[in-house]
Amino acid sequence: MLIRPGLHRIEAPLGERIVALHLLVGPAGALLVDTGIRDSISETLLPYLAANGIDPASVRWAINTHCDFDHTGGNGALKAAIPGVELLVHELDRELTEDVQRLIDVRYGEFRDTDGFDDPAETTAYLRSVSDLVPVDRVVTGGEQIDLGDRVVTILHVPGHSPGHIAVHDASNRALVIGDATLGATVPFADGGPAFPPTYRDVDPYLASIDAFRAIDADLVLTAHYPVYEGAAATAFLDESVAYTELIDTVLAEELARSAGPATTLELVRAAGERLGPWNAEALDYAVFPVTGNLERMQRRGLISSEIIDGRRRWAPAQGDAR
Repeated sequence: MLIRPGLHRIEAPLGERIVALHLLVGPAGALLVDTGIRDSISETLLPYLAANGIDPASVRWAINTHCDFDHTGGNGALKAAIPGVELLVHELDRELTEDVQRLIDVRYGEFRDTDGFDDPAETTAYLRSVSDLVPVDRVVTGGEQIDLGDRVVTILHVPGHSPGHIAVHDASNRALVIGDATLGATVPFADGGPAFPPTYRDVDPYLASIDAFRAIDADLVLTAHYPVYEGAAATAFLDESVAYTELIDTVLAEELARSAGPATTLELVRAAGERLGPWNAEALDYAVFPVTGNLERMQRRGLISSEIIDGRRRWAPAQGDAR
């Protein structure tokens, strides 16, 4: 759908969820933000271009906001359909954008050895089946501008969900296209129900990215999996995202204080249960991502300590800390 002049939101199916691609169109060319999965290109984007009279060859640039498969999995299909398109990604996410095995091992398998958490085999098989990764054409670092002919848009480096997460600021439309840079209090299903926890990873960069969004004169926030947020709703979404990081801090402090001894990350997640969010047990375990980020920050502040016991990372209040 056309949201504002030259700014399209194209929602594609992603199992029980959606992934939104955003197309910024100008007389000098069009910029696609994210490629979804393989079928997002063949079954959704290309038909959308045809139905709206947009020449596929006018899509000169495509940005992956970050390395996750549902934002990069359509890269190969896009290149096959529009060979001249230039693929861009932040340098810190490049390796995982180009190599699905590295993505599985480094990002999704981060907690496999230290914390005993990993994707189920069927999830890994699914992401392999829908991902078509290819080499990118150019890396960015943030601050780059793309001239669409009627306006210039700016690439922002907004880490937290991933080290190399980027967003696009369309100042003429007072719009931010942010991918998964901000994640509210739950990732939703297509019907709006809670799917799984907001999987930010590094708390301080995540909050700094939200501060950067607040500082920009934008009243339209466009994400990959959430509704369109405009005006007061955009502000509320950013506020909710910050509040969730504070909730995790509170819950972890309470769980660590009542724990009989050093606790693993998953023990803390499962003990907190519904206080972290309204998810089933399988989905709740994905809180290992944000919870680890908060635990690491608490450790940097000297509030807690960690050690490996019997092959698992365990957390405990720092000696002398009353909490």
